[in-house]
Amino acid sequence: MSNAPSINWTNASVRAFARNADPLAAIEDAARALVLRARERGWEGPPFNPLRIAEMLEVQIEANSSVADARLVATESGPKIEFNPQQPRERVRFSIAHEIAHLLFPDWSEQVRNRGGDKAADDWQLEMLCNLAASEFVLPIGSLSAVSDIPPIEDLMRQRRNYDVSAEAFLTRLAKISEKPIGIFVSSPIVCENGRRHYKIDYFVSSPTAPKIRLSGLAIPDESIVHHCTAIGHTDRSVESWVTDAPTQIECVGLTAYPGSVYPRVAGLVRFDRAQEDHFPIRLLHGSVLEPRNGGRKIICQLVNDRAVKWGGGVARKIAKRFPDAEESYTEQVIQIPQRDRLGRVIFSETSEDLTIASLIGQEGFGPSLFPRVRYAALQTCLEQVADRAASIGASIHMPKIGTGSAGGDWSTIGEMLDDVMVRAGLFVTVYDVPPKRVQLELL
Repeated sequence: MSNAPSINWTNASVRAFARNADPLAAIEDAARALVLRARERGWEGPPFNPLRIAEMLEVQIEANSSVADARLVATESGPKIEFNPQQPRERVRFSIAHEIAHLLFPDWSEQVRNRGGDKAADDWQLEMLCNLAASEFVLPIGSLSAVSDIPPIEDLMRQRRNYDVSAEAFLTRLAKISEKPIGIFVSSPIVCENGRRHYKIDYFVSSPTAPKIRLSGLAIPDESIVHHCTAIGHTDRSVESWVTDAPTQIECVGLTAYPGSVYPRVAGLVRFDRAQEDHFPIRLLHGSVLEPRNGGRKIICQLVNDRAVKWGGGVARKIAKRFPDAEESYTEQVIQIPQRDRLGRVIFSETSEDLTIASLIGQEGFGPSLFPRVRYAALQTCLEQVADRAASIGASIHMPKIGTGSAGGDWSTIGEMLDDVMVRAGLFVTVYDVPPKRVQLELL
């Protein structure tokens, strides 16, 4: 099975939130926007404490051992999250993050939201989306570095302890940054009137180079090893054909059950034999972006601030020196845009038939600052514009580690944005870094 039928979204809260958009994509976008706001305000980790997001949203937090996990209630002074302090720490963090996610839904204040749902037939849809957002809050974009090797599921479960997060959050982030073609599904049990247990996939997250398939909503065959993981942390592995219609290796682990459910949910790591055709991970080279590798049409990207009418220091100065006409073209274009409207805009300057300079306006102001000057949301908008241009003219994309100099941005975060916007679109991206300097060692 390579493409499952789409989920029939019936939950009223979900429909009010997503309107005509895909709820899975909409919740990821909304959660990430909140994360990037917090990162711009200096939120650092790991571990990333979701209480910082709660503070940013002016949410009250209160311990209450009478609640099962956590719940969100509306008070006269605003939203309040109550959590059970007797639960394990990683579960408390995830539960608080889950309740923060409920705030993304416009009708959150109409009833008390208990983690695990309120037993309505379609409440699992709302809970699943909140779990996805919670994963983004406790292990956000940029919190893991891209990895080229994925160890067995048992080793991954040991590694995730280093980040003090749930298995679900760790595996979801791992899939988003892996250079290997992998995917992670999270499934939950359905118990029929005759007592038989079946599993369906709640959601599926794939790596940037993985084959494009849709598994959310798929019923898992009863003979799958998914049924063997009947306790939290229990693992199993097998080669099964229901994922891609071809033998595919999957490894599973039992996850925390929803409250009220006897059986745990199960996460599955899918290792694909091949990558999506023409999808390659970001190529990181030592060298100069002014000497872009590969033939054909190329776009060189640089980050500029919203006040710049000329290209200043660093790489920008070198580009200006090499391509003075391109800088002049940039100046002529940018002065036509009011400064307040510049963030998120890209100025394209053609230097030849094969080479374009793209100036991404993703930095607010310049000079010393307590917090990063990069504006991640604006930068992502810029990357989307560059991706559209590259796809339309068949160009490869080249850049230094944009946003990490005076802008103060985090490269792991920006690298994951490149994966999402460009690698998943099948674009060829090369990032240039300076060769390491020689270290002078003492002779004696």
